[in-house]
Amino acid sequence: MRISIVGAGYVGLVTGVCLAEKGHDVVCVETDAAKVERINRAEAPIHETGLEALLARHVGKRFRATRDMVEAVVNSDVTFVAVGTPFDGRSIDLTHVLAAAEQIGAALAGKDARHTVIVKSTVVPGTTVGPVREHLEAASGKRAGSGFGLGANPEFLTEGQAVEDFMQPDRIVIGGIDAGTLSVLADVYRPFADVPVIRSNPSTAEMIKYASNALLATAISFSNEIADLCSALGDVDARDVMRGVHESAYLTVRRNGERLRAPLAGFFEAGCGFGGSCLPKDVNALAAHGRARGIDMPLLDAVMAVNAGRPRRVLELLERHFPELAGRRIAVLGLAFKPDTDDVRESPAFPVIRALVAAGATVSAYDPVANEPARRALGDLPVRYAGGLGDAVAGADAVVIVTRWAEFGELPDLLRASGAETLVVDGRRMLERDAVEHYDGIGL
Repeated sequence: MRISIVGAGYVGLVTGVCLAEKGHDVVCVETDAAKVERINRAEAPIHETGLEALLARHVGKRFRATRDMVEAVVNSDVTFVAVGTPFDGRSIDLTHVLAAAEQIGAALAGKDARHTVIVKSTVVPGTTVGPVREHLEAASGKRAGSGFGLGANPEFLTEGQAVEDFMQPDRIVIGGIDAGTLSVLADVYRPFADVPVIRSNPSTAEMIKYASNALLATAISFSNEIADLCSALGDVDARDVMRGVHESAYLTVRRNGERLRAPLAGFFEAGCGFGGSCLPKDVNALAAHGRARGIDMPLLDAVMAVNAGRPRRVLELLERHFPELAGRRIAVLGLAFKPDTDDVRESPAFPVIRALVAAGATVSAYDPVANEPARRALGDLPVRYAGGLGDAVAGADAVVIVTRWAEFGELPDLLRASGAETLVVDGRRMLERDAVEHYDGIGL
């Protein structure tokens, strides 16, 4: 099938190369000329495991990037919209989605063959059949259903493992306004044999995405609230508590003597909070969407309130050992919001670093791939960006682990070899308590 995708970010680019891998002919439409050139040289503009290999395999064959929207739409059968939908504090910003709808609609005005438009961007329920449909119809002069197909197909990709998630999905959700749209989406995903396919209308498909992310965020904030109680009780370690919870039949299934742990168990872990471009934005947007329709959303509001307090908990752990942070040398490990990505959006490390600087601490920071994105995001903040793990922690009074990078598992050996009596504050509980001499952590 000939497929065009508007947007070459995390979702659009990964979707494009993965569909090419499955045998489709794909073109990504991107406004950034430099990014288009990089993609067409088979260079990945983002850090994502497996992405560059797929680009190398398919660029110039089944996959390419372009800035020409009209050409891409006219010469494809289906167009996916995969542009950003930031949250402005009151609602999601549909500027990019609606601009794409207008441009796609204008291209459809001169196209006689049947075309299908699918919203893959995360949008609140009612967006596809509401404003997106209105903009497409106004720009094309055609009616959805009779003049073009219209649907929603949310993504369930985790940054850092997005290629794997796309190629081995746990489910595929397709929402269409009519049988024709659903049929087109079924053809797109036909190569994904034995994967459950949920068919619905577009608004239900949109809601499935939000409900899924809200569940993950709720699991994280629940675990962090339990961790705070464990800390207050004394002689109770939240990590041990969660290990016991993980063994329940809800999270670990036993079949023929084999123990299979559900991926959801990974979200029932105490830490310093969630970040990224999805969970904070989506939970806030869903709560705001509910309030706009007269529905109070106290649970989701509480999820965000708990998360907002996590960086402060990290500072409290440091202050337990250093009542005065001024003049202390603190190393912050992890700047990306999660491991295996260079995405620093809503990173928990940033409020921790800002608070440390405000308290007068001398801060060094290190991330295996996200130093430069963090430097750009933090601007002129006086932070030293270290070139490696050893450089970051050398001479530090305390080390704060914010992101669960596998490399940081080397920290105990590094400190042991140096003989330093450095405090380790484990914001992810990734180390064993006795791995270092001076240890403190969330929920301990």
